[in-house]
Amino acid sequence: MAHRVLIAEDRQTTALIMSGALQEAGFAVAVARDGEECLALVRSFGPELVVLDLMMPKLPGLDVLKKLKADPQTHHLGVIVCSAKDYKTEVEQASELGAFAFLAKPVAPPELVGLAQRFFSTLGPARAPAPAPAPSPGEVFTPRVQAENGVARLWGTRGSIPVSEAAFVRHGGNTSCMEIDTGTDRLIFDAGSGIRSLGLSLLAGGPRHLHLFITHTHWDHIQGFPFFAPAYIPGYHITLYAPAHTDKDLESIFRGQLDRAYFPVQMEDMRAQLEFRDLGGEALTIGGCRISWEYTVHPSPTVGYKVEIGGRRLAYVPDNEFLKGYLGSPETLSMDEERVAMHAGLIEFLTGVDVLIHEAQYPNEEYPKKIGWGHTSVANACLLVKLCAAKKWIVTHHDPAHDDTFLGHKLTLTRQFLARLGSSSLVEHAYDGLTECL
Repeated sequence: MAHRVLIAEDRQTTALIMSGALQEAGFAVAVARDGEECLALVRSFGPELVVLDLMMPKLPGLDVLKKLKADPQTHHLGVIVCSAKDYKTEVEQASELGAFAFLAKPVAPPELVGLAQRFFSTLGPARAPAPAPAPSPGEVFTPRVQAENGVARLWGTRGSIPVSEAAFVRHGGNTSCMEIDTGTDRLIFDAGSGIRSLGLSLLAGGPRHLHLFITHTHWDHIQGFPFFAPAYIPGYHITLYAPAHTDKDLESIFRGQLDRAYFPVQMEDMRAQLEFRDLGGEALTIGGCRISWEYTVHPSPTVGYKVEIGGRRLAYVPDNEFLKGYLGSPETLSMDEERVAMHAGLIEFLTGVDVLIHEAQYPNEEYPKKIGWGHTSVANACLLVKLCAAKKWIVTHHDPAHDDTFLGHKLTLTRQFLARLGSSSLVEHAYDGLTECL
């Protein structure tokens, strides 16, 4: 008569593979789908060997093994424990409870058949073998992040003023700053308080040419520049770009914040080569990047930037009051509406970008008291994202009064309303340290 083997395995595919291999080797096989059925079939089928999974419904495998070895009528049965949980703890427990062997999943049918044949040739218990040695590092499959064109990294995502209390840890408290690292070139966007940490990270690479693009010269977008370490080191060349200001030239604005009435260090103490350039009408090409810009709705000359590299497009628009003053639902608005059409230039500029970093600073209930401050409500920002069909939207320029709990609720609302508008754009909140592959 053929030796009888009971397989206790709840996954049908695995059970079929094991039973097929054992039947082809000449064994009589029965299958139990859970621990309780296993104990019942031990009585009715009368197996000589049980192939026992550990993670089973109704009764776990180790409990089944305990019951089998505690019962004088089944104590003699051979048990091969078969599990993906091939940790030292499980292997030792199986051995201590009297298992003949431990077989790690995924099961190799020849190995299973070989163990069964070895059991029936010895007809006696044996200590469970030591687990197979861990694969060498060369055998470990290790997927890696792919950033063919470089990465964009956010160093500051707050508006107005930095915050540093415990309730703001998740999103961070630094004001606006973003870096794009292509591997050869470093582009920096805005010089809020986040640029301090960025500057410290750059020192390891030594002096180089840095390109700093300013969206506008409000305090929260330039306040970190006096603390930008590369500006004080000879050999660095820093070119600053910004839209032309009607009152002062760009150098005067940056020199003014270093006035001795406000700061102990003056621009003359900065040893790097500083170059100030007003943005013109033509896009710039730096290395493999094309940088273009479009004016936004915000007090003082303000632009949003678009970076195109290797077929990928990222737009950075931290300050923009889209649909300024509009308090109704944007669900019925279209490009034919005058209040939308006036933003046609920006919408066209942003259409089809892969990543849109754009604000939605105010929940709709706060916006009526903030009209004219230069920032967009959640609902109005959702319409902009829908109209420009951005593939991914990273919401930035968080209000300093909005803590992590509030922003978590705000993100849920943003996602729901964007979906209600029929947009399929992915949405997440910006936070200090967020990295996006390009």
